[in-house]
Amino acid sequence: MNNWKRFVTVSLLVLALIFPLGRGKAHARKGVTLLGAGATFPYPLYSKWFHVYNQITGVKVNYQAIGSGGGIRQLMNRTVDFGGTDAFMSDEELAQAPAKILHIPTTLGAVVVTYNLPGNPQLRFTPQVLASIFMGEITRWNDPRLVSTNPYIRLPNMKIIVVHRSDGSGTTNIFTDYLSKVSEEWAQKVGRGKSVKWPVGLGGKGNSGVAGLIKQIPGSIGYVELAYAKQNHLPSSTVQNKAGNFIEPSLKSISLAANIPLPPDTRVSLTNTESPQGYPISGFTWIILYQEQNYSGRSRTRTKALVDLLWWCIHNAQKYNEALLYGRLPKAAVERGETILKSVAYKGSPLLK
Repeated sequence: MNNWKRFVTVSLLVLALIFPLGRGKAHARKGVTLLGAGATFPYPLYSKWFHVYNQITGVKVNYQAIGSGGGIRQLMNRTVDFGGTDAFMSDEELAQAPAKILHIPTTLGAVVVTYNLPGNPQLRFTPQVLASIFMGEITRWNDPRLVSTNPYIRLPNMKIIVVHRSDGSGTTNIFTDYLSKVSEEWAQKVGRGKSVKWPVGLGGKGNSGVAGLIKQIPGSIGYVELAYAKQNHLPSSTVQNKAGNFIEPSLKSISLAANIPLPPDTRVSLTNTESPQGYPISGFTWIILYQEQNYSGRSRTRTKALVDLLWWCIHNAQKYNEALLYGRLPKAAVERGETILKSVAYKGSPLLK
């Protein structure tokens, strides 16, 4: 009998220790606030994702849409848990990082050419005409080169006002990467990058800044992410792709542009796609983070919350993409993301099994 009482007493003590510990861990996870900063391109989607994730798990995500360049800088300075970028980091940038940085593709988007004209008809642009407009060589809307590809639209004798991003931007990187591929002159005189020396035009901060200027200025033309164009009721043009087809930006044409082999680190450009029906100014956007998460006094609880969030982003969260005009990740991109996330470690030990 004494042995039985001793067994019960010990069992109760064990249970008393276990259950408060379990509640403490759950409470700690709910109290986590993760910090992110970077690309404005996926901001409408990330806002939805992070709101839903907070409701499901209690984990808060504070994401500041400051542009891809800012996101990379803040991750390099280790002031955020993760960065967001539409321009994958170059070998030179990665070499300057204090530790190995990983790229997780999260969604697909399109950079659309939009404008403010009477009636806002859907225009068609060839690669050569687009490059000439942003070089400042085509200066009026009724230029014969524009008229020839839009014969059924009465284009006004109006000055073209170019609008571009003023901040370091992955959206700019995608757009200038495209222009560099289709125009040798652009490649030599301006080039590609998150920030370039624009030949002409006005600068707006973020996709929202560019969209706002275009809405305010008659005769303006610029480039924004597809969701921003739709949300701000801006027209989106069709663009001639490598196969010679004029393609409208859509979820289907964006996904077709991504139908290419992916490298193990997922750093790949989708612009000027070989796909006959692919939209030529498409791109991945990535969340970037350090492979080794034990730095700056970070706790294992915080780092586990981060990789759990990113695993959810490339799986369950994808069902929210299309309603907000972002493409779902193709299977190959999800599989690459899984492999990369399984390499994220804390004190050398993988956080995901």
